[in-house]
Amino acid sequence: MRTEDLPEIRHLPLFRNMLQANFDDLMRGAYAQNFPAGLELIQQGQPADFLHVVVEGSVELFSGWQDNRCTMAVVDPIGTFILAACIKDAPYLMSARTLERSRIILVPASDLRAIFRRDPEFAVSVIGELASCYRAMVRHAKNLKLRNSRERLAAYLMKQSQGRFGDESFKLNVEKRLIASYLGMTPENLSRNFKALEAHGVKIEGQTVTIFDRRALEAICPLDRLLDGADEHSTQNGVGLPFGI
Repeated sequence: MRTEDLPEIRHLPLFRNMLQANFDDLMRGAYAQNFPAGLELIQQGQPADFLHVVVEGSVELFSGWQDNRCTMAVVDPIGTFILAACIKDAPYLMSARTLERSRIILVPASDLRAIFRRDPEFAVSVIGELASCYRAMVRHAKNLKLRNSRERLAAYLMKQSQGRFGDESFKLNVEKRLIASYLGMTPENLSRNFKALEAHGVKIEGQTVTIFDRRALEAICPLDRLLDGADEHSTQNGVGLPFGI
């Protein structure tokens, strides 16, 4: 592993409060690997052998059942996956694949569990990370169940704009099919909803979205902090469909 990777990993909320000796022990058993785009890193149902830390590139977390598949999240640097399975020593509930060339640190799950038992500050950070992920998943489930597809897309675009300090024009740097899957719709339904939002203050050309009438868009789906907000001091890093897409 490159020594220059360590400060960024150490700064993650998951690791920043643990004892330095324990962090050193954890990193001593970890190793870095470069992966090409489109490589499946893990499969749902496999044993959780490693916590993955994305330091370069991006990774899609997805699940499948029979012929159906859905995007659960995209992990950007610096972000981790899949902590819960590692702590519980349980099978992965999601699969993961690289969206671009990526550099990933693999931390042995057995080492993670051992240090969890002996480092109270690390244990508190793990609980905080899992709680943040749980609350984010509840918000996402509420969004899928309580809003129709047009409302979900409107809210998503407003949150993306807010994440760019209110920019009215921004690019979608992740494929639209990932956005569609994350929001619980087909690519065709996403295209229809983009077209429908043209009458409500949104224009899209290729990958560029322009919000030219914010009030009209907000009238479709006003944001709600219990669905769209983030907890103060959230420990999540680089997970979701992050700003910059």
